Amino acid sequence: MLTTMNPHSLDLAKAESLLAFWRDAGVDACFEDAPVDRTHVAPPPAVKAVAKATASVTPIVATGDALSEARHLAAGADTLEALGLAIAGFEGCPLRGMGAKQAVFCRGNPEAEVLIIGEGPGAEEDERGQPFIGKAGQLLDRMLAEAGLEGRVFITNTVFWRPPGNRTPTAAEQAVCAPFVERAFALLKPKAVLLLGAAAARSVLTTDEGIMRMRGQWREWRLAEGAVSAPALPTLHPAFLLRQPIAKRDVWADLLSLAARIEP
Repeated sequence: MLTTMNPHSLDLAKAESLLAFWRDAGVDACFEDAPVDRTHVAPPPAVKAVAKATASVTPIVATGDALSEARHLAAGADTLEALGLAIAGFEGCPLRGMGAKQAVFCRGNPEAEVLIIGEGPGAEEDERGQPFIGKAGQLLDRMLAEAGLEGRVFITNTVFWRPPGNRTPTAAEQAVCAPFVERAFALLKPKAVLLLGAAAARSVLTTDEGIMRMRGQWREWRLAEGAVSAPALPTLHPAFLLRQPIAKRDVWADLLSLAARIEP
């Protein structure tokens, strides 16, 4: 006997999937006359499966000992290569014990004029050990090349191990990895920093603002120690552009602004 699915269930599943994608891409604001509460949508099956799989894992916060170790290891790295080795040997990030295969630190030019910081590695990045090599990374590379920035960037993330289910890293997970991100910034001394998505922008700039409000606005990232600073530009994550191509024009405008900013 043939069975039919309820059209309402199909529509709800599509809505749940789209909302989950927007959340992971860092979109946290919308343009409407009044706020709309969309938090009462049940998580899709994939999200439920991830939650069930990780429910028995005791969460580990960014303890003082782990943060102190991260700062010590980061400070001892005199080169970006040494920093990568320090990250690989660091055991204080809780993501390391949540199924990640390896640490994913960087790719790009170690003498780059632009430091690009994303959220965290995904499945392909976890498999191959480099950030932004999946479809989102390929789109990013094409856009960088068109903007004249090919070979002029160094790419990393706010965390170096894949979060389970590709979820957004927590503030504690980002905080314990922050000394390594800051050390990369201090060693590279870029002319400018590009922040991809809300999670990266909020972590680096220590703000609660939404990405739609920050996008395209130049800020300053200044380290508390070392007198290292550079202009920082938040923009949309390339993963969002794969589902919302119309937003490419905004990111393209940001890349052109970035290219102009680093010219002599």
